[in-house]
Amino acid sequence: MTTEYLYKHPKTLLNKGTGFLAGYSHSLNPYTGCTFGCSYCYVRQMPVSTFRGAKWGTWVDIKQGAADVFQKELVRAKNKGPVTIFMSSSTDPYQPIEHKEQITRSLLEVMVSDPPDFVFVQTRSPLVRRDIDLLLRLGEKVRVSMTIETDLEDIRKYFSPDAPPIAARLKTLQLLADAGVPTQATIAPMLPSSEAFPQLLKPLVDRVCLDDYFMGDGSGGKRTRNLGIQAKYEQIGMEEWYGPAAYQIVYDRLKQVFPEDQIYISQKGFEP
Repeated sequence: MTTEYLYKHPKTLLNKGTGFLAGYSHSLNPYTGCTFGCSYCYVRQMPVSTFRGAKWGTWVDIKQGAADVFQKELVRAKNKGPVTIFMSSSTDPYQPIEHKEQITRSLLEVMVSDPPDFVFVQTRSPLVRRDIDLLLRLGEKVRVSMTIETDLEDIRKYFSPDAPPIAARLKTLQLLADAGVPTQATIAPMLPSSEAFPQLLKPLVDRVCLDDYFMGDGSGGKRTRNLGIQAKYEQIGMEEWYGPAAYQIVYDRLKQVFPEDQIYISQKGFEP
């Protein structure tokens, strides 16, 4: 499948934190679009995708000159009050094109020289390890949230064939933890997993966020229903993993391994 890359020159980068991200002053997206193209991605149902006229996952807009725009916006925002940033809400800041373009790295460089009060880096990509040097310089003002929806690679391939392998994400969490970067494992959206999943995470993190389609897609599960995700569960005979109460399966397993104060449910786990 070919990907269309377009260079854009944004006039603004910081968006006001609203809805699910109301705990943040701003969200920040280095790209528009995402080549991981996960089947369950709620962004598929948002205007940025629906008005595009091209399949989600097949196009990316690269925000050229992002660092210069962001630097000016950050100064203005800090003059108005505390600045907390969620990066990113509708793209993965470390999708493959970041290897070449380094837009995300350029934004982190701005933050290192003029730190916000807090930045939350949400990704499912092992590429985040490249920026450990910058993340360490942000100290306690950063948290890297690594999406690991399941420990079963065949399930990952079924729901998100173009996303990075689970083993590579676990290895990256290990590298971040060893380096001293504040991290969490984010099981979102929760996919079918094995009983051993919490044990895999235990040596890597002391903070886990668990979320599902019903709490976490910003519409009480409506966007996900519109994507026909339930049918994907039915095709593999795992309907019991789809529903508002299904998260309890993994929550109960996590509680056997992690103290309750290290387990965060949905929005709480994404807050500063």
